Amino acid sequence: MDNQKVEMFLMTKGKYFESYQLTAIRDRMLQVDESRWMAIQTLEFHDPTTILIVSLLAGSLGIDRFLIGDVGLGVGKLLTCGGLGVWAIVDWFLIMGATREKNLTKLQQVLY
Repeated sequence: MDNQKVEMFLMTKGKYFESYQLTAIRDRMLQVDESRWMAIQTLEFHDPTTILIVSLLAGSLGIDRFLIGDVGLGVGKLLTCGGLGVWAIVDWFLIMGATREKNLTKLQQVLY
């Protein structure tokens, strides 16, 4: 894939991934065939900051986990009221990383 397209993608979508993952993403995207560019461009990633705000406001209901696709954890948080609040508080620190991991998984499905 064209280096300019890869750099543009990383500049605009880099906040959706962990910083240490960006080099590996760049290397893999440079190896990918040009025909996958449209599929990569159409991917929608979750904003970790938005998910954190949802977690702060409604984390005890599991809505944050439902949004990123962790349905099982969302149901668990919903049924236990966020683990009586403890699980909800722990998720305030973990949800941004979990969101970035889900975004990476979504990108890897297209790249590999």
